Amino acid sequence: MAELATIARPYADALFKASSHGADLTSTVAWVEELAAIAANPQLRQLADSPKVSSEQVFDLIVGVARSALPDAARNFLRVIIENGRLDALPEVAVQFRGLVNRLNGSSDAIVYSAFPMEEAALADIGSALEKRFGRKLNVTVQIDETLIGGVRVVVGDEVLDTSVKARLEQMKAALTA
Repeated sequence: MAELATIARPYADALFKASSHGADLTSTVAWVEELAAIAANPQLRQLADSPKVSSEQVFDLIVGVARSALPDAARNFLRVIIENGRLDALPEVAVQFRGLVNRLNGSSDAIVYSAFPMEEAALADIGSALEKRFGRKLNVTVQIDETLIGGVRVVVGDEVLDTSVKARLEQMKAALTA
């Protein structure tokens, strides 16, 4: 949604500029992504949109749900987001903030979709092969997608590398029906 991206950009930029580079930046990524995951909950959004619930109650609920104690910067940022009525943009803020951090580090996020859980050694091998293929450092995460049947599907930004059995079956189907 372009509107959310437009709304989120100044928040992500301000947070990036306010975060000092290095260890603070890494911890900021962690708490921003945690707050974004909480804010993405549809029940929380419904509660936050209720006129019977105050901003302070929404703030207390989110802070209470957070797995770790939030630093003062996180609390202040969350307060600004809630008071400005931008809780629905928080997941997009996290995405854009992560993009800014990646650009600073010269890396990209890569999601490896696999039909089965992967061992660390296999993931490391795939990660190094993907870094050679895409020509940059990658932050690799794995998500299970049983519909793939076998193989992997890799998404790096807007680039997709699909070597799954499902994709090959679809290619065969298209070739046979053509």
